[in-house]
Amino acid sequence: MAESVSAKQFHDEQGTAGWHVLYGGAQTVYPTGSFATGVEFIRRIALDTVAVGREPDIDLRPEAVVVRTASTPRGRLDALDVELVQRVSAIAAELGLTPDPSQLHTIQIAIAEAEGTSTRDFWVAALGYESLGGFVVDPLRRGPRMWFDEISTPGRGRTHIDVAVPNDRADEHVAAVLRAGGRLADASHAPQWWTFASPENHGVDIAAWGDVDDGA
Repeated sequence: MAESVSAKQFHDEQGTAGWHVLYGGAQTVYPTGSFATGVEFIRRIALDTVAVGREPDIDLRPEAVVVRTASTPRGRLDALDVELVQRVSAIAAELGLTPDPSQLHTIQIAIAEAEGTSTRDFWVAALGYESLGGFVVDPLRRGPRMWFDEISTPGRGRTHIDVAVPNDRADEHVAAVLRAGGRLADASHAPQWWTFASPENHGVDIAAWGDVDDGA
């Protein structure tokens, strides 16, 4: 079994520049400029994963390829993830592709529940998801994962969206939300995360902790 790796240890390794540890593991976006370039990139990644013994999640679009790797469905990392990232980075460099973290973010949904109430089975059935530890997740890791937030404090926002961003882009992201009319509802946990309310009082947390913390 490969040795576990923290977010800090991951970033300290050579060949991981441009990658970030967000919900679901280490990931990045490679703009490709064409569908054909993306297909060739993925073909070469597929050939290289044989030697590593781990296959990444890959999302192909005409304009970009998103690559993500983790040792567990919860998004933990180990030494094989580091090796995989290093190999993908080397292939990208050979193809002239550069990661663009400005396009990188992941989303999860926090479902508010009254104390002593569970809606987990409802969401599993409604979305075709499956239960995994404290989360409800898409088995193919396409849609956002969900977690359950027991709320008993009056006046607090209820179901909300969590947006994980690269740690070094958090301040820029927070500033953009403020410019767009967001109200800073709670900054007591900053710089790990900031809680915002939209002009219509929808709750959104901007999270930067996963990129520097072990608890991704």
